[in-house]
Amino acid sequence: MHTWKLILPAGIVMAGFLFCTTATFGTPTYMKNANVKNCTVCHVKTAAPDVMKKDPNLTAIGQCFQKNNHTIDKCNVPPDDFKK
Repeated sequence: MHTWKLILPAGIVMAGFLFCTTATFGTPTYMKNANVKNCTVCHVKTAAPDVMKKDPNLTAIGQCFQKNNHTIDKCNVPPDDFKK
C-alpha cells in the first residue's frame, strides 16, 4: 500500500508531461512553408530526427530562420534555393 502512494502520483505526473508537452524541433513543414527546395538550405547535413535534435548543424540561413520566428523573409537566401 505504501508503494502505491508513491507510484500513483508519479504516474499521474508523468502522464501529464507526456500529453501536455510538444516537440520543439524543426520539421519538413517549415521547409514547405518557407518554400525552399530542400533541408540543406538551413542545415549543413541531414540525419535521423533524434540526431538532429541534439545537433541541428544549422547554416547561417538556418540560424537566421530560427532567430526570426521561423520566417525566411529577413534572411539572405539565394534565389536558386527557392522552389519554382
